[in-house]
Amino acid sequence: MAGEGSRNRRLMDQNMHLGLLPPVQIVFALDGSSARQAMALKYAEKAKTLPENTSNENKLILYGLYKQATVGDVNTTRPDIFNQRDRAKWDAWKAVEGKSKVEGMSDYITKVKQLQEEAAAAGAS
Repeated sequence: MAGEGSRNRRLMDQNMHLGLLPPVQIVFALDGSSARQAMALKYAEKAKTLPENTSNENKLILYGLYKQATVGDVNTTRPDIFNQRDRAKWDAWKAVEGKSKVEGMSDYITKVKQLQEEAAAAGAS
C-alpha cells in the first residue's frame, strides 16, 4: 500500500504542468472521510479555473497546502539558489510543515474558496 502512494506521487510529479497549481488529476491520499476527500477533489478542480492573474504568492500558498495534504511534511532537500521556481515551491511547502494532511486539505479548500470569492467580486466591479 505504501508503495502505491509513492507511485501516485511520482506519477503526479511527472505530470505536473509548468504552472504552480497542482494538476487536475489530484489524488488526496488522506486519512479521513471519503466525503472530505471528494470535497478536496472538487476544490482542486476549481483551483484550475482561477483567473490567470492569480498572484504567484497565492499560487504558492495553494501549492504548499496541496503538497502538505497529499505528501505531508517536506521530504526533500531545498533546491539550490539557481533553481528559483522550485525553491519558491519548496519554501511554500516548508511554510506549512507540521500541519496534518487533513488540516492541509481543509486550508487548501478554504484558500480556493477565498480566491474564487475575490475573483467573483473583481469580476462584478
